Amino acid sequence: MKKPFITLTSDFGVQTQGIGIMEAVALEINPEAHVINLMHGLPDFNLFYAARTMETVCYMPIGYHVCVADPGVGTKRKPIIIQAARGDFLVGPDNGVLLPATRFLGGIKKAVEITNKKYMKKPVSPVFHGRDIFTPAAAYLSKGVKIDDFGKKLNPKNLTKAPYEEAKAKNNEIAAKIISINKFGSLHLNIMHSEWVKLKLSIGDYVELNFNKVSLNMPYATTFGDVEKGKPLVFKDDYGRIEVALNMDNLSKKYKIKIGDDCIIKKSK
Repeated sequence: MKKPFITLTSDFGVQTQGIGIMEAVALEINPEAHVINLMHGLPDFNLFYAARTMETVCYMPIGYHVCVADPGVGTKRKPIIIQAARGDFLVGPDNGVLLPATRFLGGIKKAVEITNKKYMKKPVSPVFHGRDIFTPAAAYLSKGVKIDDFGKKLNPKNLTKAPYEEAKAKNNEIAAKIISINKFGSLHLNIMHSEWVKLKLSIGDYVELNFNKVSLNMPYATTFGDVEKGKPLVFKDDYGRIEVALNMDNLSKKYKIKIGDDCIIKKSK
């Protein structure tokens, strides 16, 4: 029998015991689980980056994925579990952070609010639901507890909206949003590969990127080395979206771009 697979993602920094404690809670409940830390140190209070990170669980084995990016912890926002069509369970706050991942996991099969105290670590802290609600829920699910045992069913249409929707191609251009910026200053856009192909670009074609009153012309390339050092390029990233970068330079710093900024990308004439 395969070990159940649990991932932990949070905006906790490296100088916190919270990460280790959540892992310990998961293993205390299910010692047979395989627990990995997908990412910690997410940008503070940034649901865009957190949601983008959770999308990448589609490259993980089917499992139980916890996200603690929760500025509203302790308020009326609901702790929830979403069962995805692929078979995964996403556990975290009802603040939209889990929804983009479901688009990569086949959609939503079921959603529930976590209210059953039987599956919480007590006493429940008003500010550490990652330890006391989310991680225990994932661990109990991994032991075979049914999603319906955690609380009442929720209508997926009534869940808090995702921090970003999917960009759509229209009139040979795409109005997009920057949903994450990596450590190299590269921009990841809310454009799926399947939408990008509607621009009917070939490798080597040039596109125009407009943002913050700046317009950049760049080739649609395969990898960074396809352009000279310091030159811009656009390409398919390795997690199903579109990336814009400067080869061996930091695009976000150079042009003062932030997560959440809008941009328009279209084929150059």
